[in-house]
Amino acid sequence: MNRKSNVLSLLLAVTVVLLATSCSSKLKPLSQSNFNVNPSPLETVGNQVPVTVNGTFPEKWFNKKATLTITPVLKYGDKEYVGTPFSYQGEKVAGNNVTISNSKGGNFTITTTFPYKPEMQASELYLRFDGKVKKKVSNLPDLKVADGVIATSALADAKTSTPSIAPDKFQRIIKEAQEASILFVIEQAKLRQSELEKQDVNAWKNRVEQAFNDPRQNLNLEVSAYASPDGKLSFNDKLAAQREKNTSNYLTKELKNRNIDTEVFAHYTAEDWDGFRQLVSASNIQDKELIIRVLEMYPDSETREREIKNISYVFEDLAKTILPQLRRSRLIANIEIIGKSDDEIMTAFNSNPKELSVEEVLYAATLTNDDNLKEKIFQYVTNNFSDDYRGWNNLGALYFKKGDFVKAKQNIDRAAIVNASAAEVNMNKALLAIVDNDLQNAKVLLGRSAGAAGLDEAVGVLNILEGNYNQAVGSYANNQTNNAGLAQLLVRDYNKAKQTLESVKNPDATTAYLLAIIAARTNNFNDVAANLRTAISRDNSFAVKAAKDLEFAKYRTNQDFMSIVK
Repeated sequence: MNRKSNVLSLLLAVTVVLLATSCSSKLKPLSQSNFNVNPSPLETVGNQVPVTVNGTFPEKWFNKKATLTITPVLKYGDKEYVGTPFSYQGEKVAGNNVTISNSKGGNFTITTTFPYKPEMQASELYLRFDGKVKKKVSNLPDLKVADGVIATSALADAKTSTPSIAPDKFQRIIKEAQEASILFVIEQAKLRQSELEKQDVNAWKNRVEQAFNDPRQNLNLEVSAYASPDGKLSFNDKLAAQREKNTSNYLTKELKNRNIDTEVFAHYTAEDWDGFRQLVSASNIQDKELIIRVLEMYPDSETREREIKNISYVFEDLAKTILPQLRRSRLIANIEIIGKSDDEIMTAFNSNPKELSVEEVLYAATLTNDDNLKEKIFQYVTNNFSDDYRGWNNLGALYFKKGDFVKAKQNIDRAAIVNASAAEVNMNKALLAIVDNDLQNAKVLLGRSAGAAGLDEAVGVLNILEGNYNQAVGSYANNQTNNAGLAQLLVRDYNKAKQTLESVKNPDATTAYLLAIIAARTNNFNDVAANLRTAISRDNSFAVKAAKDLEFAKYRTNQDFMSIVK
């Protein structure tokens, strides 16, 4: 073999070795420039931290015989949370993973969600690589791709939501109407003794006497006389007028005998078509729809009567069952019962609460801003009206407001035993479920809470925690609370959020902290500093929170900022 042949053989051998080495080599580490993270830094949506990583495999990087699994990992403190793994394979690998071209490389997307924990604010997002070429493992290091978590949405707080108070039904003035009817024989206006001695007439006179003699009741009396809508209108007009006169005279004498000195308002209706329509509508008369249609078609009285009489088989029934009821005088007593004044109710509760009805006791709770007195009132209701769910519910709502969630749950559960379908009970159970982070159960309970006071606020905080920020804004409407302002902040309506937070009735540390975040997002350091000072003065723990919060990351080199959060 000559020298030239030896050289060629050597080159061929080296090439074969290089190719063999190339095919079995380990995968090389990727750099941060191969990845784009959205959002960066990460940000909570409700109580979750979703993240999308878009990546690129460079040309010639992915070995044709390689498999690679990429797993996002969120590291915080000495802990880590492992996300969803995604697997890829080379062109010569048999499998169901996404295939990546060796010559062209390829783009890929990784999505995962981490359940949020407060410690994750100071965290780092890494990608973990598990690669093999054939059976040989490629030891690739974890690659950091993003810093920290912005957790502003986690400032939503169900504990500050307003629980639902079941309302009382107390009415200062209760309007009552007592009626009795005196019937007449056809075409007559004479009062019959049998009618005047009827039970309902005597009961009416007794009720009038009682109302007149009670200083807490106002009385208004009325006589309304009628003729039935059959016969001539001129005759019926005179007949109805006489029936009214006879009835009024009788009533005047009766009132005088009982020493009742009050005015009687009297009037009459010649033909009682309205009463006729009502009685027919409520009857089982054959073809009553036809009769009502005649009334609608013919406004003229005589035409109406003629057309109805033409339906002979129906008119006979009307003459027996309907028309006799329209030949009458109605005695009407309009009574206003004047309830106790606010002072009388509170005096009675403090001295002898047994004088009060359950409605008056529950109303008493609305007359004070003293939560200790409210608690005493609701406890009285639970002890004396234990079958009324409102006492239990309202006591539970009061404990919720105080932050005693154990007692709140005990009382609201008792309210549910009394009335499981009550809207206020279900809403308060939903708030307790949200506090326990049982959002699915809360959603079911809120679906049973239609009409409960404060429902929109409860739905709003649930929407924030589920990441439905636009729906939360709609739920809160013009509500002026921290959670309402937070919802507006999360949809980046900073002007509205600022107005809402500045209108909070009892601002706390969270109120000022949210205003500081708005100032940071709108590049107003003076307001950042002023609001952080206020927040920290109200609750010193916000100093540590602000120092770690990526909402203020751009101010960490600012000496004034650092002096505030020390």
